[in-house]
Amino acid sequence: MDLALNGHVALVVGGTGYIGSAVVERLRAEGATVLSAGRSSGDVVMDAADDGSVASAIAGVLAEHGRLDALVVTAAPAAQTLDPALSADPADVLAAVDGKAMTFLRAANAVLPLMREAGYGRIIGVAGQNALVTGDVRGSIRNAALIIAAENLADACAGTGVTVNVVNPGRVTDEPSADVQPGRGGESSPAQIADLIAFLASPLAAAVSGESIAVGHRVRGVTHL
Repeated sequence: MDLALNGHVALVVGGTGYIGSAVVERLRAEGATVLSAGRSSGDVVMDAADDGSVASAIAGVLAEHGRLDALVVTAAPAAQTLDPALSADPADVLAAVDGKAMTFLRAANAVLPLMREAGYGRIIGVAGQNALVTGDVRGSIRNAALIIAAENLADACAGTGVTVNVVNPGRVTDEPSADVQPGRGGESSPAQIADLIAFLASPLAAAVSGESIAVGHRVRGVTHL
């Protein structure tokens, strides 16, 4: 299927990471001009914790390419790098929310005015299936906050040509298992996640907005994410 992304410009925040690099590769394969953004590596230097850095990075993209059609935000500290003993520590939870949900919100807020003016735009965030699953306060809150922020932005953009959606992986691995245990989400690979993001970033997904979509398989036994 041709996703009609040829000539489109996309910015992937966290585009040098495990999931982000797969997204960059997939979008480029569809003919898009794709820029990866990171604090110290990538095509664009962006510290997503700093509003000025985000604004400067977006301005640079526009100066060079004249447009920005899609924003994908995959940036966040990997769950396995976080200390499990601090899962419910308020300071650690706040830091996790800032590192994931607020990173998404800062980047989205920076591109929304230009996308609204253009009458077209795609914004996709990557959260996670533990958003409404107990057992990890920090992980649940940082993902739930991103999802809620995205759904609010989607409603605010209704009818403008700009869509906002979230993709929710479970465990991410190069060789995902097809088995899904009760109370757990399915596994997925970076390439499978990138396939879904590429569709959501395309003009073909014009009618999809405000959605929080599990990839791999939703948490088995849970009716909603």
